[in-house]
Amino acid sequence: MSQLRPAQLGPIVGHTTATSARIWIRGATESENLEFNLGRRTVGVIAITRVNGRRPRLRRVYYFRLRREYDRTGTFTLGEELGLKPKNSQLFPLEADTEYEVRVGTLSVDDPNPEDDSLSHTTLAERLPDPDIWFSDLEALDPELSEAKFRTFPAESHERGISFILGSCRYPGILWKAKHSDAIFEPLLNEASGLDARERVNLLLMVGDQIYADMLNRHVPVMKAETYEAFQSRYQQAFGSRHMRRLLRQFPTYMILDDHEIEDNWSQDRICRAESRCVFNLAIDAYRSYQWVHGPNCFGERLYYKFDCGGYPFFVLDTRTQRVMNDVLNSLEDNCLLGRPSLADEEPSQLDLLLRWLEDCQHRLGNIPKFIVSSSVFVPNPVDARLGRVGSVEDRVRWCEATDSWPAFPTTRKAILQKIVESEVQNVVFLSGDIHCSNVAEMRFSGAAGSEELRAFSITSSAFYWPFPFADGDPSGFVHDSQAERQEDTFSFEANGVACEMNYRAWNFTQEDNFCRVDIDRATHQIRVTTFGKKGQVLEAGGWFGLPGEPLRTELRLADW
Repeated sequence: MSQLRPAQLGPIVGHTTATSARIWIRGATESENLEFNLGRRTVGVIAITRVNGRRPRLRRVYYFRLRREYDRTGTFTLGEELGLKPKNSQLFPLEADTEYEVRVGTLSVDDPNPEDDSLSHTTLAERLPDPDIWFSDLEALDPELSEAKFRTFPAESHERGISFILGSCRYPGILWKAKHSDAIFEPLLNEASGLDARERVNLLLMVGDQIYADMLNRHVPVMKAETYEAFQSRYQQAFGSRHMRRLLRQFPTYMILDDHEIEDNWSQDRICRAESRCVFNLAIDAYRSYQWVHGPNCFGERLYYKFDCGGYPFFVLDTRTQRVMNDVLNSLEDNCLLGRPSLADEEPSQLDLLLRWLEDCQHRLGNIPKFIVSSSVFVPNPVDARLGRVGSVEDRVRWCEATDSWPAFPTTRKAILQKIVESEVQNVVFLSGDIHCSNVAEMRFSGAAGSEELRAFSITSSAFYWPFPFADGDPSGFVHDSQAERQEDTFSFEANGVACEMNYRAWNFTQEDNFCRVDIDRATHQIRVTTFGKKGQVLEAGGWFGLPGEPLRTELRLADW
């Protein structure tokens, strides 16, 4: 009989609800040799070993597939799946707001038909013993390599708030500095865990650049991922590092890609070139195996998704693989950040789905905060791309497209702002990364009746680790007040046939390596944003030459809900 082994990578706690949790691993094999892999199937084995610190009354062990097409990775959704060899058809949903400990291992199974694409569930199950025999073996595995601990989401009651960690951009480091890129995840884990259950966060949001496929530059053919093995290595280095691996197995984590999962400043226009198309295919295959597959996957094969936590809705955008630019020379109006416009109602674009989601959330949930996760920053804009900057049409297009962000896509931005005003969508909060300069911003509307009462915000956290602050991310490079002299950046649009404007103010900028903790306070109708540094300290703004500054703690006052 095969020996039970710990996973080669993972476990990662993925998409979680009040009654389920998705667990991801990469299977262990004796060898990565191709001939060996073709002759073996790898199977995951999983069991809940503790519930609120106590051994469960009913011990259940499950088998699940680790698929070769996903680089021998796989997921099992506790509370929703029965596994490959269920004893009966009864599901056992998890309980809301409850702590669980899980053990995961892997088995290798002989495959006499290596050329077949996949064994059927039935055929594979016939070769496996009763799964419950593995319970003791699972408990004997090294917990650092096989144990996941997590808390299910609270029930969808809006009487309480939630908390989460936001961050992005983890440069891997070179040679002896590689360990520096992992260091921030130790204090992040400590902060997320809290001193008691009330201070523990509900989830983690990693909003882009979890790996850097092009460590130097996409034009530099050194240390650039151009093979599947190279992309695989980037993920295994990142997710296998000491502190990050400990973090990912203890909190539900939601991820979305940005450009460095593929190559710097990626847009779909490059896919017409054979070399770029090859890199894109390799990059997305790896992304789907290591990031996408443990997410909600609620729009088929699309990379964007939505989820709720404790009744608070999130829509996670794919602002990278569907962006289209340069269709019309010297114009920004035909640039599309969230896919080309839909030509039929039965074929909605990502933008259509987002707009419907905003309207539906306001209708069903009222003024509950609605979180839009966009790896690219909605506001503030770079000063070089502000709307009030004087220049020729050609210059303006060049400046905006150089930002690799929302200024290059005014049509997409207009559609979202128009929906917010026309449907009176209250308390929209954008969550972003990318720019290596954390900040918070508040948007204000004018023009249409009642638009002045709408509240909308942007929270940016970046970077987890970026050792080149002199290269980009200077706070002076971003608009702080869109109505101030030499910062003019008023965004004009129409809503219900009326001319409207959106202005914003941004503050609490920092280039330090950081992550943000976001706490929703239901009692005061506020969102608290606290920015932490690489040693777990609350960062400060306005202090220089050794002088103390103001702690980067922000209270965002929302409309009552």
